[in-house]
Amino acid sequence: MAFKIVLAVILALHLTGGVVQHRSLEDARLERQHLTHKYIKLLNKEEGAIRLVGGDNEYEGNIEVLHNGKWGAVCDDEWDSAEGHIVCRQLGFPGLRRLTRSGYFGPARRRFWMDNLFCEGHEQELVACHFEGWGENDCEPGEAAGVICYPPENALIPLPVPILRDEDLPKYRIHARSRLYVRLRGGRSRNEGRVEVSLDGGRWGSVCADGWSLLEANVVCRQMGLGFASEAFQTDFFGGSNVSRPVLSGSECYGNETELADCLHHDVRQGVVSCHGNRQHVAAVICDFRSPDLVVDYLEIEQTAHLEDRPMLLMQCAMEENCVANEAYQIQRDDPHWRYRSRRLLKFTAAAINAGNADFRPFKEKSQWEWHMCHMHYHSMEVFATFDIFDLSGRKVAQGHKASFCLEDSSCLPGVPKKYSCANYGDQGISINCSDVYLYNLDCQWVDVTDLSPGSYVLKIAINPEFKVAEMSYDNNAAICDLIYTENLARVQNCQLGRP
Repeated sequence: MAFKIVLAVILALHLTGGVVQHRSLEDARLERQHLTHKYIKLLNKEEGAIRLVGGDNEYEGNIEVLHNGKWGAVCDDEWDSAEGHIVCRQLGFPGLRRLTRSGYFGPARRRFWMDNLFCEGHEQELVACHFEGWGENDCEPGEAAGVICYPPENALIPLPVPILRDEDLPKYRIHARSRLYVRLRGGRSRNEGRVEVSLDGGRWGSVCADGWSLLEANVVCRQMGLGFASEAFQTDFFGGSNVSRPVLSGSECYGNETELADCLHHDVRQGVVSCHGNRQHVAAVICDFRSPDLVVDYLEIEQTAHLEDRPMLLMQCAMEENCVANEAYQIQRDDPHWRYRSRRLLKFTAAAINAGNADFRPFKEKSQWEWHMCHMHYHSMEVFATFDIFDLSGRKVAQGHKASFCLEDSSCLPGVPKKYSCANYGDQGISINCSDVYLYNLDCQWVDVTDLSPGSYVLKIAINPEFKVAEMSYDNNAAICDLIYTENLARVQNCQLGRP
């Protein structure tokens, strides 16, 4: 009864806001049906509704989506501004102010419903985007996606604000005349534990867990002479903030810094410490002297790139994995003869070589691997590679969506035996001095460029793009190339190694 009253009030307010001219009673009925549908979703009563949780205001928080009558979180894998704008628009806010990742408003409180979202930006609702499937994910609670939208014009924002919000807090490197000491405590060996720091020999304290990743962990291990980071945690397993009060927050590293002091942090000299999320969780690491190091073979990309017009009839497996542009799915839905339509694909061979001193192993446990009927083998990583095309201003104009991968030793240096294979539920990975090769004739080894205008672009192919698996360095995980695209020809050249 209360819901009906609220709905009636909302409809009345909407209709009294202006006179709506209808050509017939049927038009009026359809308009009412549309408004009812819209506001039921806003009131979180219908499949696909979304809400923001964990924020201080209604226009910010981690995102939750309603499916089968239950709320679930959205993972931050491939989370970008296209998805953020859709969320704010669906919730009725003026626009997106900022994306958040890594459980900025706290860890996910419920199961993950959505992962690897792929939106083009024109969708009216988040569920209209492509994603892995309800509940299919490889995400930890600390990977919750969120947004900060612009507040509505009539929002009551208390003034004056006593302190700056986290996104407005400036970040600095530690002053060159100061010294930031680092140590690990609470672990079972000297190679693991919560990270503690001391500025100029002052009080030791922990580091806020917000945004703590393998990039920051790698710097800590390097500074302490303990090799490379094999794990980065946001946890109280080694003792939390109740054991060691945080003295450093906002840590943000590129990953190749020599010391943690070279990274950006909130102003430690002014005592600025701002921690979100679980108040007991702090930054922690496990270090190891052995680590893989994947390198993209960009010469293979330059030599094999070419165009192919492929009938959609032959792409049904690929379409199940969201490997074509959204327009193709609209054609499939609206055109009864869609199988005879074709898509133009930029195809290439991609090879990842393991130049490290340890095998590259999947992030997911073997029990979590997914069987793919189309390919007749298990996929161990949902996002191992991304293929993107940018215009010369840096705007993404096309992207491949390689949903998941099987990792194996396709070829090895002489004298190196192959260890990993996709067949027969075998162990997956890439051995030292071996490479995993995905030939251009395989499904999804392409970018759909059907709607791309001829011109000059930048092609970026990245492996392990979300830094989910620890490596020695991520500076050689991407090939960044010039792409010349005409109506009949595509040429990839001048490739250089870079970072995802």
